Amino acid sequence: MIGLISATAAGAGARDRLAAAWPDRTRVYEGPVADAVRTAFAECEQLVCFLATGAVVRLIAPLLGDKRTDPGVVCVDEGGRFAVSLVGGHGGGANELAVEVGELLAAQPVVTTATDAVGMPGLDTLGFPVEGDVAGVSRALLDGEPVALEAETAWPLPPLRVSEHGGAYVIRVTDRAVEPAAREVVLRPPSLVVGVGASKGAPVDEVLGLVESAVRDAGLSLASVARLATVDAKSGEPGIVEAARRLGVPLVTYSAEELAAVDVPNPSGAPLAAVGTPSVAEAAALVDGGELLVPKRKSERADGQPAMATCAVVRRVARGRLAVVGLGPGARDLVTPRAKAELRRAAVLVGLDQYVDQIRDLLRPGTVVLESGLGAEEERARTAVAEARKGQAVALIGSGDAGVYAMASPALAEASDDIDVVGVPGVTAALAAAAILGAPLGHDHVSISLSDLHTPWEVIDRRVRAAAEADIVVTFYNPRSRGRDWQLPKALAILAEHREPGTPVGVVRNASRPDESSRLTTLAALDPATVDMMTVVTVGNTATRDIAGRMVTPRGYRWQASRTAQASREVAK
Repeated sequence: MIGLISATAAGAGARDRLAAAWPDRTRVYEGPVADAVRTAFAECEQLVCFLATGAVVRLIAPLLGDKRTDPGVVCVDEGGRFAVSLVGGHGGGANELAVEVGELLAAQPVVTTATDAVGMPGLDTLGFPVEGDVAGVSRALLDGEPVALEAETAWPLPPLRVSEHGGAYVIRVTDRAVEPAAREVVLRPPSLVVGVGASKGAPVDEVLGLVESAVRDAGLSLASVARLATVDAKSGEPGIVEAARRLGVPLVTYSAEELAAVDVPNPSGAPLAAVGTPSVAEAAALVDGGELLVPKRKSERADGQPAMATCAVVRRVARGRLAVVGLGPGARDLVTPRAKAELRRAAVLVGLDQYVDQIRDLLRPGTVVLESGLGAEEERARTAVAEARKGQAVALIGSGDAGVYAMASPALAEASDDIDVVGVPGVTAALAAAAILGAPLGHDHVSISLSDLHTPWEVIDRRVRAAAEADIVVTFYNPRSRGRDWQLPKALAILAEHREPGTPVGVVRNASRPDESSRLTTLAALDPATVDMMTVVTVGNTATRDIAGRMVTPRGYRWQASRTAQASREVAK
């Protein structure tokens, strides 16, 4: 919960805007400011104070305890010009909150945390449990001192300024239970899966104690346990459910059939009779592959009664991460926050050179950029997947939405299930053009590429005819180039067989970019020679109209019919 505190009418106005935008995330604290701050500090994960920074510093100073547990505090001036991350930039999430508040209130976020100020990810913000000399190693990275990266598992990390030749400071990535040395930070990757089986009514202390002892006895860190796994029949077993809750990890379950298909070293007749699979603990841990570090192990009971729990520990295969990112049509403010976050998370960026140039300033220092020219889509897709298979965090970029005539298709055709793939949607050229034209996509619509470089014209012809016959609004991508000048006239002629010459047609070139241009014409008047590859052409259906210079397709034919009837009545009068 985010506590909101203000002292003046101006501050209360901005406070109320935030509360209205985030009704489920915020709580307004009224009354004397000092009392409100104390109460919110004790009850909330984060605070936004619409007060002077000096006043907030004095109010929260006596309340500060540990930066790992204190709430993050953002201070917004009463003029609403700045959102200052004051306390808990990383641990309390104040840096991210300042950016969010800034976007909502049109205020400038102010982040002074050293790593964020220079674009370097904080070691305590990577999403992994972290131990050791975080401040010392971070300072060494900031000062350009050599820092070694010793990764025992190739887990995807954002770009870090590490030395290839070692150094006095070390970042170690390991799931082993090692104590950090001086000048060392240990990152705990989520690499361990613990399979668990239990008899009905098994006490949580017995289940949890078995898991903890199995992990520790193997010389492993509990901080690297990613999840507990079991059979579907045990999904509601209280001891297992509570053990997962106390460990702070998800509980995943599999059907008996899935587990029975997993080859395990220690099958047994007891679970086969009870739940339909010869193994629960080992099979549940191994279902996604990996290295069995702790074979099936039973709990030990002080009263000498039979064990009620079993477990097995597996180190899962490190998986690289591929984010396929849509950058939108070109304008910076149409690049989504999620896309920006993925760009900053990536250690490797793969993309068309002209798209890389658009967002190069958003990348963190040290990001490896692999760029190429036009016509190398399949090569870029193969490169991105290959880098992810090395265990890297990779971003593959495309314009508009990466899944629309862009890089998602070739990338996913190349990728298998050995890497994690994340799709990041973007604003398409069709949507950007539609917003400029008015509302041409108010009813059913379709996008068709007129490029026959990868699709035979016979196929494109059939699709255009189907859209024409179905009276669907059509947006043409790749409408005309110097080497392809007959496809657009042919497509327009097909549409003209089913639509009136006066059907509105919108033409937008370089939508959302500085040299954007647009015009509204008709099916009969459009000159294909004025169109190029940077243009999107939108042809209306029989209901589309030019209303006050805007292209509008009604949401339904009934609405259009009622307008026509009304117009007829007006004429009759």
